[in-house]
Amino acid sequence: MSAVEDVVTEAPAVEAGPKRAMTLGFGTPLVVLAVLILVPLFAKNFIIFQLTQLLYLGLAVLALNILTGGSGQFSLGQSAFYAVGAYTSAILMEHGDVNYALTLPIAGIVCFGFGFLFGQPALRLSGVYLALATFALATAMPQLLKLGYFEYWTGGVQGLVVTKPDAPFGLPISQDMWFYYFTLAIGIGIYTASVNLLNSRSGRAFMAIRDNEIAASAMGVDVALYKTLAFGVSAGITGVAGALGAIAVQFVAPDSFTITLAIQLFLGMVVGGVGWLPGSIVGAAFIIFVPNIAEDVSKGLSGAVFGVMLFLVIFLVPHGARQIAVLGLQLVAKLKRN
Repeated sequence: MSAVEDVVTEAPAVEAGPKRAMTLGFGTPLVVLAVLILVPLFAKNFIIFQLTQLLYLGLAVLALNILTGGSGQFSLGQSAFYAVGAYTSAILMEHGDVNYALTLPIAGIVCFGFGFLFGQPALRLSGVYLALATFALATAMPQLLKLGYFEYWTGGVQGLVVTKPDAPFGLPISQDMWFYYFTLAIGIGIYTASVNLLNSRSGRAFMAIRDNEIAASAMGVDVALYKTLAFGVSAGITGVAGALGAIAVQFVAPDSFTITLAIQLFLGMVVGGVGWLPGSIVGAAFIIFVPNIAEDVSKGLSGAVFGVMLFLVIFLVPHGARQIAVLGLQLVAKLKRN
């Protein structure tokens, strides 16, 4: 069994993730939400852009959490679904003059169908073999986007420039600030829907398949349907994240969606805690800010510094941010008793 499989197997059950998110105290989510709403009012546009990046990459990590932490299927191909979502939104906006908000559900539906169809042949694979199949998908996607057949739509190697929307109704705020609040609203909606999904009958079917496919099948769970459904849901959310990313960055190009992005998302899931949805934002923060910190420490050896920092995180907290949250709750409870 691989080290990644060990992390998934040894981690607490996924259902603890969304439920614990509700038991962190009623005030905790409100405080976090208040901070997310107020910070942009006092921050520069670059900081607001980074926070927007944190939100949409957090959604992509959350989508992978549903697939791997929820149904136990490994994927190194999320960058492909992310690219499809980004290009769907960019093409609709620039070639079809479609409103940016309307491109998000379209990107989600397109990627859901793509993920569901990809999940059909992937049913015969599991573990590292499924990871390798999705790895191949992520590797092939940038090359497919460069093909001359699609160049009129995708812009080929030069990519497409995307126009960032202005604030509606004449609101006196910058483009960056408006799009941050727009992304925050989308993120809250998708997070709430994801928590409800994992707590629903379908979510319990996902987790039964993750724990033991044979037992799940014996209990009447349609394993094939729910495994492909998990792929579809994960791809759909990733597609929405990709669409948001394309609008925020104002540019899409094939080389922006390489296997490096897929590995970063997988890394974010592990650091945030496999199967713990609130940890998705922590994982996104890690893959955004820690490389910058490593570069500040040593520009020439930034990769080595990042590797050391990653090793320390995995060694000290193998269950990621969830482990820190649990320890924090235990400490608070102990202080209250004293």
